[in-house]
Amino acid sequence: MKHIGIVACSAEGASLCYTTICIEGERLIGRRYAHPEITMHTHPFDEYMRYIEAGEWSRVAELMLSSAEKLAKVGADFAICPDNTIHRAYDLFIDRSPIPWLHIAEEVAREARERGYRHLGIMGTKYLMESDVYPSRLKPHGIRWSIPGGEDREEINRIIFEELVYGRFLKDSRERLIEIIDEFRRMGCDAVVLGCTELPLIIGEDDSPLPILDSTRILARAALREAMGD
Repeated sequence: MKHIGIVACSAEGASLCYTTICIEGERLIGRRYAHPEITMHTHPFDEYMRYIEAGEWSRVAELMLSSAEKLAKVGADFAICPDNTIHRAYDLFIDRSPIPWLHIAEEVAREARERGYRHLGIMGTKYLMESDVYPSRLKPHGIRWSIPGGEDREEINRIIFEELVYGRFLKDSRERLIEIIDEFRRMGCDAVVLGCTELPLIIGEDDSPLPILDSTRILARAALREAMGD
């Protein structure tokens, strides 16, 4: 099996991705406790946030490339990044990466197509929702998308950066996020993308008014399939 490299950014999302690979590997491989070899690297989160908040995406790209280079040196065959936002920098470094990558939004787009969804609501940080990360991957599949209004984008962003990245999952915040998903439903969306890798930790299928596309677990499962040569 191929060696998976994880380029981590925030702790909670990276942890969920890592755990999913380890737990679901057993079912796919067919042996108790089995999963591919995994190596994770991350630069300090504050470095990422300094450049994200300043809009210095070339600096974000250099951090991601640096992680990929470290992972390649220890034997990783390919990389994944369980952070949607920093995929804004993906095209700025990918041609220089020593190993191939799976793109989180491309994996979500494939999943949406396979499940027959035609109009997705996108939730994530404001940097993600206001970017081309998902539109650029959804367009080739003929899938429409919508994002929340400005106030709702700010509220989702606040919940992510003030609560979720610290492992705080509050009832009031969950209810507010569910209201935003219900607004997507009224807009005609047939599914919602949890495009922040921490969001699946506060919203589950049983909570949501719409079917969920959990970007964290979708990426983890794609990495398992790639590692197994499927």
